[in-house]
Amino acid sequence: MKKYLLYLFTILVVHTATATSPQEKYDICVYGESASGVIAAVQAGRLGKKVILISKTAHVGGLATSGLTATDMNRNDKVGGITREFYQRIFQYYQQPESWKNQERDAFFIKSLKRTYKGKNDEREMQWVYESHIAEKIMLDMLREAGVELLFNERIDLKKGVKMKKKQINSLLLESDKQIQAKVFIDASYEGDLLAQSGVSYTVGRENNTAYNETLNGYRINYSQGTDLSAIDPYIKKGDKSSGLLPLVDAQPTSENGQADKKVQAYCYRVTLTDDPNNRVKVQKPANYNALWYEILARQLELNPQTELQKIITLTPMPNRKTDTNHLDFFGASYDYAEANYEERAKIEQAHRDYALGMLWFLEHDERVPAHIRKEMSDWGLAKDEFNESGHFPYQIYVREARRMIGTYVMHEKNVSKENRKNAEHPIGLGSYALDCHYVSRVVDKDGKLRNEGTIFQPVTPYPISYYAITPKQEECTNLLVTVCMSASHVAYSSIRMEPVYMILGQSAAVAASMAIDGSTTVQKVSYEKLADQLIKDQQIIHLSN
Repeated sequence: MKKYLLYLFTILVVHTATATSPQEKYDICVYGESASGVIAAVQAGRLGKKVILISKTAHVGGLATSGLTATDMNRNDKVGGITREFYQRIFQYYQQPESWKNQERDAFFIKSLKRTYKGKNDEREMQWVYESHIAEKIMLDMLREAGVELLFNERIDLKKGVKMKKKQINSLLLESDKQIQAKVFIDASYEGDLLAQSGVSYTVGRENNTAYNETLNGYRINYSQGTDLSAIDPYIKKGDKSSGLLPLVDAQPTSENGQADKKVQAYCYRVTLTDDPNNRVKVQKPANYNALWYEILARQLELNPQTELQKIITLTPMPNRKTDTNHLDFFGASYDYAEANYEERAKIEQAHRDYALGMLWFLEHDERVPAHIRKEMSDWGLAKDEFNESGHFPYQIYVREARRMIGTYVMHEKNVSKENRKNAEHPIGLGSYALDCHYVSRVVDKDGKLRNEGTIFQPVTPYPISYYAITPKQEECTNLLVTVCMSASHVAYSSIRMEPVYMILGQSAAVAASMAIDGSTTVQKVSYEKLADQLIKDQQIIHLSN
């Protein structure tokens, strides 16, 4: 209880340190409360800069503190700098016996071994599985220690945007009429609203394979990979085409793999569940429950009644009998999110919330679900000690892919693939996770069969990410860096898009921003050699040989 009160006090203290006057001037403005934004702000503060971090919510950390707690970190040896420090602080917290309320530490790590790349590294004193509220407390501590000013519940005004002067952002205009002036801006948001308002080139969706000489881009049915839906009737009434296709199933949009479109991989919420009766809130049927959303799954289970729950959703163990729950993916419901206004995004987010809670309720209560699944699901509920402000449901939707900047350099398939690798030059960090694109859509193919479409999953080896993939083109904006919606093709982004990589890019961006300020130059003309030297001094891992 004392620790929880201290956590609330920390939030209160940080909340009071906010911009209050109509116009504030800073060295560096970080827009976006993602983990990338947090690390960028911490680094900027440690470099002695006057820095503000703007959050559209009352929280910091984005997905990393909102349910995605089974961190996608397959190579912890390639994670350095402040990002490593964050995971070391998590390690230190869970070293304390009092951090384990209802299970033992050693037993937990045995249970989670297969799902989380062991979850920790004792030699490096890193741990990358944790509880959301603990991670947020650690991030708030780091921000406070670095002297970062926080502005909560603020968003860029999508009508007034930003004020530009000679290809530089002069000020960011918020919905509250506050104006934030800064010498350099960092867009660390999942949506890329700042980059879009600044007139920077970007794209949404999938490029044609020919755009960057790729093989995995564009519309993509892989008949040998993924769940086979070919035996599932795709119509509302089985065998009756006149009844129409089930919700969010597309009539075949194209017969050619590799063609461009504006679709993005499925979004979801990473819901935290628990089987601890003393910390469990049972899932209720949503008011907007739509049984047809789960009809395809019901028909799959009818054909394959021995299906295990873990083949439907993934319940990855987290400390204190909690889970990171994955694969509540809502196919076809996220295409418009990136370009939508706030009201439209709120509706899309609500639909995803209804879908996730409806799926959990369906799996426990619908009589078409096999009894063994319903029984297993009956043990689970929302965690009472997480996300108190939002009904114990995560506050951040998993935006797996939104806008992607078309910057000075575009990371593409050959920069990240194992075969015929062409390493990007001017590295500021490493990626290492597999090419991992969740399904994009459900379609009826040319033979009238139902198919999941768009998935990519291929292992890679560690690869460098170019500094010029986070810089806009010189002729478009000279004082902006972009760490989440950075410059990459759809294929390359499917690997880069992991939270630890975003965090690494956040630190590197802050160092570059500071150097641009100190050198009175543009972000594009920062000396890469000096930047690389400083990153190495700060223990950032930027070379494959490190």
